[in-house]
Amino acid sequence: MFVTREQLKASSSEVEALAIYNKVKETGEWLSFLNTFLHDEDYQVTRNALWALTKATNEELSSLQPMLHELIDKALNEKNSSVRRLSMNIIVRLEMKEDDLRTDFLDFCLDHMQNPDEYPGIQSLCLKLAYKMCMFYPELMDELKRTLVSMDMAFYSPALRSVRNRILANKYHEARR
Repeated sequence: MFVTREQLKASSSEVEALAIYNKVKETGEWLSFLNTFLHDEDYQVTRNALWALTKATNEELSSLQPMLHELIDKALNEKNSSVRRLSMNIIVRLEMKEDDLRTDFLDFCLDHMQNPDEYPGIQSLCLKLAYKMCMFYPELMDELKRTLVSMDMAFYSPALRSVRNRILANKYHEARR
């Protein structure tokens, strides 16, 4: 592998994240890269590895599909908000099928999207992920929409309001294409 732990630890800029992405792209070893660095004991190494992966195209990220549930576990259990947000950013770009529904992750997303103390980026990602999980089940989609309608949007960021409004107008799915 062309990327070392030391390079990830030292990375601190957008340019460096892009350079790491390009090194991984050269090898095409997306899965090996994530497997190597997802659970590093230093959160900076994990954060920078995930940050580099957010530069990948959806097609490139599709090779990470076998790690969907491991990424979900990371998001559920991670204490560092940057690592949580970056892992969720990758999860939202992966394919989610009907049998990928995890009630623990759905509950997490529903709780965190409504928590006004949560960072706006995580709230928005939680809402998008809740939608992706609920879209296979009409009864869950109805519950999600009832929750969205009942939320007092004065307490939430413009980003969350935008995602919420697109979902309620049934335009989120079209916007993702």
